[in-house]
Formats: sequence, structure tokens, C-alpha cells
Amino acid sequence: MRRLGGVILLALGVTAGAAGGYWYARWPAGMPAPVTPETTAAGAERKVLYYRDPSGAPYWSAESKKDADGRDYLPVYEDEEISFEPGGKKPTATAAGPRRILYYRNPMGLPDTSPVPKKDWMGMDYIPVYEGDEQDDGKTVKVSLDKIQRSGVRTEAVESRAIMRPVRAVGTVMHDESRLTIVTMRSDGFVEDLFVSRTGQHVHAGEPLFRVYSADIQRAQVDLLVAMGTAQRGSGVPASDANRNLEGAMQRLRNLAVPESRIREVREKGINPRTLDWPAPATGDVIEKKIINGQRVQAGQELYRIADHGHLWVIADVAESDLPAIKIGTRATVTVRAYPAQPIAGEVTFIYPELRMETRTARVRIEIPNPDGRLKVDMYADVVFQAGASEEPAIAVPASAVIDSGTRQVVLVAKGEGRFEPRAVKLGRRGDGYVEVLDGISKGEEVVTAATFLIDAESNLRAALQAFTQPEAPK
Repeated sequence: MRRLGGVILLALGVTAGAAGGYWYARWPAGMPAPVTPETTAAGAERKVLYYRDPSGAPYWSAESKKDADGRDYLPVYEDEEISFEPGGKKPTATAAGPRRILYYRNPMGLPDTSPVPKKDWMGMDYIPVYEGDEQDDGKTVKVSLDKIQRSGVRTEAVESRAIMRPVRAVGTVMHDESRLTIVTMRSDGFVEDLFVSRTGQHVHAGEPLFRVYSADIQRAQVDLLVAMGTAQRGSGVPASDANRNLEGAMQRLRNLAVPESRIREVREKGINPRTLDWPAPATGDVIEKKIINGQRVQAGQELYRIADHGHLWVIADVAESDLPAIKIGTRATVTVRAYPAQPIAGEVTFIYPELRMETRTARVRIEIPNPDGRLKVDMYADVVFQAGASEEPAIAVPASAVIDSGTRQVVLVAKGEGRFEPRAVKLGRRGDGYVEVLDGISKGEEVVTAATFLIDAESNLRAALQAFTQPEAPK
């Protein structure tokens, strides 16, 4: 009977041992083995890193404690640490020893750290940050070289360059007001013949416009003839007085705008012509004609208006926000819609002192040549001002190098060996793909121009993690 009981006890022991071995073999891979009397003695020499929840829930503790059911947290030893490296490899040891884990960061890049391993709300393991991988100092951020190559990070040296910004506006071709001429008489008269009888007719300076009879001009010519006769006969009048009378008679004709050729003709031939062919005072096109044959004209009445179309104005409407970039002398390119492939170079000569209330635009005057006469008044024109072309070069960086948050502008300065320094800058003018930097960087420094988002995200993450891992100041 005793022998039978011993056999039964032996069978139960073998069965329990087999079940325990099976349960131990089925323990989840990567999780620390359970504490048993056999492992306790071996674990006396091993270093406990932390304690985990006995149910496998994602809870850890730096000290031994119990869960809500009164069960002891299980120790996790140094050699049982779960690997977070690709392929399940643990951190390799260096000549100075194994790398030390500083903290664990959120796998999604959120500013959340933990001193012990944990999982996020999606069940993803937090990623360890080893000593040497953290930010080198308070100003720079380090990125691995292979990540830089994969992301296409490019840099460019800071240089001085002219910041040219094209300012676009629409305009209208207009007469050059300084090249307009009005034809009028300084005495009353009657038109007896017209030589220029059509609006738009081109005339040259000195060509006759019309033939006129004027009683005032006739009397002035008679006075000249009398003064000439008195001076020639010498009838008891002193020579000085005779000369003054002669000069006075000629001046009266000049005051009536009689051409010098007619005065010379009267003096040389001693005649008194009844009519006068009125000459054109300037070369150009007749844009207004207010005279007909047989008309009686009065002194000061406008008869013709002549415009020289060899030079024209373009009046451009420039937006109020673009006005500071426009100055007297700024070069401009004018393209009329009738000749889109033939732009014309011009120059700003005047900026009108008032704005148009309806459009909030300022009128800017540009002078352009028109030697072939193809430009017509009132044509619409597209104007491009080359703002900044005449100004001194300034320190500038590519526009892609600036990270603008709206309230703060930052560029990433390359320090070499994968180290970058985010640096706040003060910006100025923009144009031609570059931005003027007034303060923050110096000529010759290297700035990141491509993939700035990668380094900026890394910098923000490092700064956030550093803020979370710093101990709180004592109150």
C-alpha cells in the first residue's frame, strides 16, 4: 500500500514538472521569464532594471510593488531587457562598455517620454534614446548622415546679391504732355486758305498750316516800313532815335508772333504783303483741328493741337502695397497687347502724389520711345517694374531656406558632420527667389535649402524631449 502511494506521488510530481516545463516553454518570446526558486538564486547576481505588471499589462515600476489583486510585480533583469532595435538586436557595446539608455520617446514623435519602456495608446513600443544620440548642445541638432542622404538635404553658401523683385501693373499709353503744342494767333484775322485740313495729318516744323489776313499785322508791317524810311532819309531825326523806332517796329511784329522770315522779307524788299502763311511751330501729328476755311479767328483761340508721338507716356496703376518698391529711375518693361512679343524698355520719371480711392492704386509715369509710331495713345499695356535692380547688393538666402511660423523666421545653419543650428533671423526684401537677411547670419555660412522640414522636426522633437526630461525646479 505504501509502495502504491509512493508511485502515485512520483507520477504526480513528474506530471507537474512536465506541465511546468511546458508552461515555461510557452512563455511569450521577448518577455522576462517568471521568477522561480531555481531562477532566484541565479538572479541574485543580476541587476534588476525595473518591475513589470504580473498580468502582462503595459505597467512598470522602478521599485517592487503589488498590483490591484495583491500580486507582486515581476523583476526584469538587465540581460532580459526587450530589444527595440530592428531585427531584435540589442545595443552593441563599445570599448567603454554598453550604451546607456537615457529615456524612451514616443514612437509617433509626440513630446512624450518615459524613463522605462512603455506602449502608447495604439500598443506601439516607445523607442529608446541612447547616450550619444541626444542633442549635442542647447543650440545644434544632429542628424545621421544616411538620413541626410535619403532625405535630399542640400545646403548653399550665404552670399551678397541684388534683390530684384518684379512688380506687375497695368497701364495706359498716353501723350507726352511735354511734347504737345497748341497753334493760336495773337491777333484777330480771317482764314483764306487751309493747307492742313484733316485731323491726324503729320506736319513738320515750319510748314504752312493756313493762310490768314490780319489787320493788326498789316499795321505793324506799315510801321516797320515807315521806320525804315525815316532811318534812311535822315530827316532831322537823330540816328539813335531812328534806330529805336526801327527796333520798336520789328518788336511789334515779333509780339504778334510773325515769323522772322516775314520780317526779313519786309525789310529786304520794302513790301507790305496782305496775307501771311502761318507756319507749324512743331513737328508731329495734328490731334485736334478747330479751324475751317473762311473762318474768322480771334486772338488766343486754339486752332490746332499738335502732338509729337516719338516719345510717349505709360501711366501705370501700382497697388499701394507695391509702392515702396518703386522709385524715380526704376527700370520698367512695357508690353502692349497689340505687340506681345516686342517689349519696350522704359524708366519711371514721376510718381503722382495721390492715390485713387476706388482702387487704392497710385499712378506711376513711365517714358518710352516710339520711333516707328507703332504705339497708339490709349493702348493697354502690361508693365513689369524691376524693383531693386539699382540698389546695393545685400546678404540673402534662398526663400526655401526660411522656416516661417508667422511670428518667427528661422534658418538652419549647417555646422558639418550632420550637425545643424536653428537660428532666428530678421528678414527684409524678397525677390527673384531670395530673401534679404538683415540680422542673424553672416556671409559665407552654409544654410539648408532643401528638406528643411526634416531637420526642423528633429530639432523640435529634441527640444521638447529635453524640456520633458529636465528636472523641475524646486519651489
